[in-house]
Parts: sequence; structure tokens; C-alpha cells
Amino acid sequence: MDRRSELGDFLRSRRARRQPEDLGLTPVGGRRRVPGLRREELAQAAALSVDYYVRLEQGRLRNPSKEIVDAVATALGLDESERRYLHNLARPRRDAQPATHAVPTTIQTLIDNTTVPAALYSRRGDVLAWNALTAALLVDFAQLPPDERNMHRLVFLNPEIAGRFVQWECKARDLVSQLRMEAGRNPGDERLATLVGELSMRSPEFARLWATHPVREKIRGGYRYRHPVVGEFYLRYEAFSLPGAPDLSLVCQVADPGSPDEEALRLLASWTARPDRVNAQLR
Repeated sequence: MDRRSELGDFLRSRRARRQPEDLGLTPVGGRRRVPGLRREELAQAAALSVDYYVRLEQGRLRNPSKEIVDAVATALGLDESERRYLHNLARPRRDAQPATHAVPTTIQTLIDNTTVPAALYSRRGDVLAWNALTAALLVDFAQLPPDERNMHRLVFLNPEIAGRFVQWECKARDLVSQLRMEAGRNPGDERLATLVGELSMRSPEFARLWATHPVREKIRGGYRYRHPVVGEFYLRYEAFSLPGAPDLSLVCQVADPGSPDEEALRLLASWTARPDRVNAQLR
């Protein structure tokens, strides 16, 4: 992926969200042909020369200081995820490399023995390990070719999996936001670029969301599921980075204690453990 074009597109998208009045500025010039801040106004708010800001937006600065990038982020009103994304694009790490992944045996054992849906993901959305409850909730990943064990492909290209999410648009936007974050962190990741290209060609919804430049870390949240056996229920998730493997994320999903959602999750666990269901899957 072209880091310079991504940087320019991101800054322009965030300038479009801000108005001079948001920063206490008097609008520059007359009639405005495009929404948001002009370059001159953003440069003024960030205490930069117009020429310097233009070179930043065009990706022509080799290594702008942290303070300058922070000043631009503040003027644009970026949240913490967007701020980190801007730093990754404007000040890329020299050691940033696409990661390869092997699932530690202890992590697989932990996931297998967890009593709630749990799975291990790469930052590209690859599903690397999962337990029986996660398979029952979404799909039996073991029956999929390894290249198809990716949440972005499943949610955007598999209607059955997409239908499991009651608020599909929310899930879809979160996935695109997280993939954008990884694209900024590792712009040289060829597998990620291939994934983005494939999804952009095959899914108009993905292309539409990708063009809006959403950015978000995967930390915590929740989704309402629609399951063919237990019906609709809501699960909250927490994502944990593994010590020594920051490119991997362990995600566990839970229901509120004493809620109908907890009862639905308990029913799903009982259904998952039924011998006749296991035998049917083995045939």
C-alpha cells in the first residue's frame, strides 16, 4: 500500500470533518467549494507554515517530529486511535514488518478450556485458534480452507456469517477500522494489501467503508448475534494482546451475569456439547 497516498487521503478526510469555527478561526477566502478546513486554516491552527503542512499532507516530509504530528492531530480533533494511525503513516517505524504467526500450545490449551467463546486473531483478522463455542457461534473454522479463516472475508463475502450479526453495519465498520489501523502500522504487508484489494473488488460495502478511512483499535465492545438454534442474544468482548506477541489478539466474549443473554450462551454451550451434534459433524 502507498503510505504517502494513504496519509494524504486520511488528512483530507479528517479536514473535511472540521470547520474553522471549531478552532476559533475566521474562515479564509470566500465561497467554499469543499467542506471542512482548508490547508491554510489547518496550518494556522497547528502553528505550521502552509508550505510545510502541504508537504506533510503530500507525504514529502522524511521524518516530521512527534510534536508536529501531535499538533496536526490536535487541530483535527483526532481520537487516540486516529492519532496513533496518523503517527504510523507520517512517522513509520523502520522495523515494521509483516508478522508470521504460530499459535503457542499453551494458548491453544487455554482457549480450549475457556468456558466462553474465545479465539485468537492476527491483526489482519485471520482466525488462528478457536474453541468449540466460537465455532458454534459463527462457523466451524476447521471445515474452511486456511485462507478463508479470516473475519473480513467471512463478514463481507459469506451471507450466512454476515446474517449472524443483527447489526451487521456496526460489525463491518469495526472490521474495516481495525484493518485500516493495521495498514497504517504495516504499510508494506503484501498479504494485507491483497486482502484489501480482493475485498474492494468483491464487496461494494467494504469499498464504501474503506473509502471513509475509519480507524479504531480492537480493545472492547459488543455485538448482538442471531443464532439459528438459540435466537438473538448480546455478547460483550475484551481483546488482549499476548506478551511477546503484540500482533496477536486473544478475544473472549461474555454475557452479563443473570441476563437472558447468559441463559442463551448457556444453552449454546449445552447444544455444542451434545454427542449427536458432534457425531453429525464428524460424518
